[in-house]
Amino acid sequence: MSAHQYDHGHTVAGWVGCGIASVGAGVAGLGVCTVSGVLIAGGLAIGVVALLVTWALHLAGWGKGPGLRPRAEWGWRVRDSAAPGGHGECLACRLAGRGRGARAVVPVMPAQREGEPETVAAGADSVR
Repeated sequence: MSAHQYDHGHTVAGWVGCGIASVGAGVAGLGVCTVSGVLIAGGLAIGVVALLVTWALHLAGWGKGPGLRPRAEWGWRVRDSAAPGGHGECLACRLAGRGRGARAVVPVMPAQREGEPETVAAGADSVR
């Protein structure tokens, strides 16, 4: 039996991003202790780099989308088979133009003409 029963999302993207962010937090913390604005800014910059590296690795298939993966993909060194098409509920994939959320069409409400009565959806309160 496996050590854990659930896919906890241990991925290359997660480990690398966490490692880089830890270094950034250490540098920023050192900057706070030494009252050095340069070190604080450097730590924050390293944090931004961690975010971008994690995002790039996720899009390359080394991350994991929300929800459970198939049991065969639970290993942290296994690439995600759904990454090229994007994950439907994943913000990172939607920001990159992938996934179901990126292709969703938002209906446009028609403009109200002058003189026409205001229509209010059922159950919604008017702000007037």
